[in-house]
Amino acid sequence: MTHQKFFGEKPEKVTLENLEEALQQAIEIEISTIPTYLYTYYSINRAPSQQVMINTLTNALLQIRKQPPYSFDEASAIALDISADVMVFANKAGALIMSVAIEEMLHMALSSNLKQALAGMPVLNGRSPATWPTELPGHQPPLKINTAKLSMKQLETFLNIEKPMKPKQKNLKSRRAYIPYPTIGEFYEMVVDCLENNPDIRYNTHSPQLVPGKGYYAQNNIDTIYYDKMHKPVFTNEDNSGDLICVADKTSALDAINLIVEQGEGQLVKNAPYLDDENNLIFSELLRYDFTPKEGEESSHFEKFAEIYQMYNTLETRYNSYNIETISFSDLFVMNIVSNPATSDYPAHIAPVSDLINGIYTYIFVMIEECYRKSGSTQYETFMFGIHKSMIFILNSLCGDIMKLKYKTVEGIEYNAAPTFENYPFSPLARPKSQLQDLYKVAVVAYPSISYLGNRIDDLPDVDLK
Repeated sequence: MTHQKFFGEKPEKVTLENLEEALQQAIEIEISTIPTYLYTYYSINRAPSQQVMINTLTNALLQIRKQPPYSFDEASAIALDISADVMVFANKAGALIMSVAIEEMLHMALSSNLKQALAGMPVLNGRSPATWPTELPGHQPPLKINTAKLSMKQLETFLNIEKPMKPKQKNLKSRRAYIPYPTIGEFYEMVVDCLENNPDIRYNTHSPQLVPGKGYYAQNNIDTIYYDKMHKPVFTNEDNSGDLICVADKTSALDAINLIVEQGEGQLVKNAPYLDDENNLIFSELLRYDFTPKEGEESSHFEKFAEIYQMYNTLETRYNSYNIETISFSDLFVMNIVSNPATSDYPAHIAPVSDLINGIYTYIFVMIEECYRKSGSTQYETFMFGIHKSMIFILNSLCGDIMKLKYKTVEGIEYNAAPTFENYPFSPLARPKSQLQDLYKVAVVAYPSISYLGNRIDDLPDVDLK
């Protein structure tokens, strides 16, 4: 198969000639969403102190100049009510966003399986966005995405990433080498059309893929659970929501694509009141639509973000009705972090920790690539003892740790640090694991509190760059 290298060209659809590039683009679309969702997740304080909130809000309400003024009992009652709603919302919003991030990892694996079966080795290392803000690869019109804290504006970006598709729109032009598309669903529809129009295409069933039944993918973890007002635990992903699919023929390829699209956008929407004739979201209408999932059914990514958006708007509107000026609604549960930080922005007591996070983050993709080269016990050990450990424990812990550190900008404004999710440039002259160990040695000197991670990093699989 001869593959079109279309740098400088503007392909209009997926064809047999550009299928390799299209499937690599699919991988990069999925990868691009992961840092922006994770960054927003880590911006949320999912367990703020309710008593601190009550005290702060009570004092703020007592300072409001109104006639008659709030009594202490009135202010305390309002503060208790607000704090209870914030506790539930912060925990639920975090759980829903993490549940989407976990499914995006699944989508990255499914699109990688598609490429392995149809066009060759998936490329993941170094394909996360190099700088922030960035654009979702190939999206038309261009869609800028950020690493930013939770806000209505950030949720609108998430909704635009995952919005449902209407019937095809024609004559889209791309400024880049990517195949242009108005929604992710329509991009995958072009891949489906290519597979349907080429029934004789051969599927590689010999090269390794990430397959079901090995425990590689788990729908839920401790970070995808929240507690409602009755303190009842709620899992945000259903047990039957989807799993890895080994791509061996057209049927399994279409199953993988359908799972990616349905988990992200949901079913095809033709007449939704929150989409205009050109498939643009009408956010005022979005606030009025019911996105409550049916019993036993899991919401799509779009529906999960829409639910958070509605809850955020309702709570913030009610909060603002009290005219509290000394503290904003988001300050109650959202960390004070900047948008699109880079390690170079951080002072000496933070930059080494940021480098270590980026090294661990990048090494995850190095290890996933290795899983597409090795099968059997080697693949299993790499995934279970490498990717699960580094993603669930090491990366998660470090992202929480760095946000305890503070720094001041040149303007004298104090912020919490945050993970930057940059590609770490591993040198080809040394094995990446040894470079991670060196990064840890420097970071632990700057921040001794992360010393508990040393053995965890030493135990990671030793995977080489290819």
